[in-house]
Amino acid sequence: MSNNIRLKKGLDIPVAGKAALQCERTVIGDLVAVSGCEFRALVPRLLVKEGDSVLCGTPVLADKKRPEILFTSPVSGTVKAVVRGEKRKLIEVQIQTDGRQAAIDFGKKDVNALSAEEVKDALLKSGLWPSFVQRPYGIIAHPDDTPDAIFVSAFSTAPLAADIDFCCKDEVKFIQAGVDAVRKLSAKGVVVSYRKDGKSPLEKLENVQKFYFEGKHPAGNVGVQIHHLRPIRKGDVVWTITPMMLAAIGKLFLTGKVDLMRKVAVSGPAALYPAYINTVPGVKMSQLQDFFGTQTQSVRIISGDLLSGKTVGFEGSLGFKDNQVSLILEGNDYEMFGWAKPIRMSQFSTSKTYFSWLTPWKKYEMDTNLHGGERAFVVSDVYGKVLPMNLFPVYLAKACLAGDIEKMEKYGILEVLEEDLALCEFVCPSKIDIQAIISDGIDLMLKEMA
Repeated sequence: MSNNIRLKKGLDIPVAGKAALQCERTVIGDLVAVSGCEFRALVPRLLVKEGDSVLCGTPVLADKKRPEILFTSPVSGTVKAVVRGEKRKLIEVQIQTDGRQAAIDFGKKDVNALSAEEVKDALLKSGLWPSFVQRPYGIIAHPDDTPDAIFVSAFSTAPLAADIDFCCKDEVKFIQAGVDAVRKLSAKGVVVSYRKDGKSPLEKLENVQKFYFEGKHPAGNVGVQIHHLRPIRKGDVVWTITPMMLAAIGKLFLTGKVDLMRKVAVSGPAALYPAYINTVPGVKMSQLQDFFGTQTQSVRIISGDLLSGKTVGFEGSLGFKDNQVSLILEGNDYEMFGWAKPIRMSQFSTSKTYFSWLTPWKKYEMDTNLHGGERAFVVSDVYGKVLPMNLFPVYLAKACLAGDIEKMEKYGILEVLEEDLALCEFVCPSKIDIQAIISDGIDLMLKEMA
């Protein structure tokens, strides 16, 4: 197989509001949340109570089914509140920070001298094990499994995505230590995918298999890269991890401490001044109000990218693996005869319906307006034009709607997560929520295959 892979399908969405490549400041605030809600198939168990003192690395939650998997505090301080939802479902643990970032000392370790079991034990005790995402199904990796390989995407093509080169340029030493540690957990080591013709500082990494991708979004999605490098079949297990989490793992072994501080891009059409900040996962979006102002009801706050991120709102928090906060205006207005107007230079069209295609360099102040409601789900080739995977996305979605497990496997449910089909949702003329359909299909597979 060639190390250079060119993808012909895809779409780069020209959204305004890209973050300037400068780090504005460090933002943590008074309150940070630890939550298990963002992890699929996880039932969290509480390990602390209100009033307890915690350090960076103190266990806060555990997985009820696999109690060895811990979720630890990213800050030092005091447990302020345990937030529960319906039927006393555990939503999050809120920690009042003390500003010291005091951490538990797990001890410095020479990764080259460690066995796979010692690496695994250190990651489990430190709370960094949830960094691994297991495919198929996108669940937290099972500690007893040995993946065929661990895949890393060293670039992102999502709309307004954080620049991984900028975020990781000072972290190469830690990422290398992370690679040296986690490669002992897989059969064929670590596979890293780079942007072709890029100049990534991560190309200095050693002891990895290197591949280069060229193309539009979703070329940077690790799921698309796995599809072209090693398609997942029934019975296969692979893991994925981000460079940012590899850096955290490297810091654990080189410094002996849990350090989840990271550069996060605050971007989007509704951002007053798009920029990067230093922060930790769980930081409350209310601490970022300087970036979007006081009109909180008219701005949608998303942890992650615009296509596949999670709407968290003003009181929400940054996800465990996210390095981007997207701000976009709520599209609550209606445009009379909008679709029938022949000239709409302010609207982006993937089908060249409007004359805006004559200005390919233009960035658009997009909002959440769908410009129409959900319609009949018709078979077309629209999805196939933006999905660089050898799948049948329409048939996969319909198999998920029907709950037909055999056809879901046949049409590729084992190879995809929601983010891989996010572009299909964006271009869908029927306004179908494809990601929700795929999510329900994956949940069904987990339930039936358990």
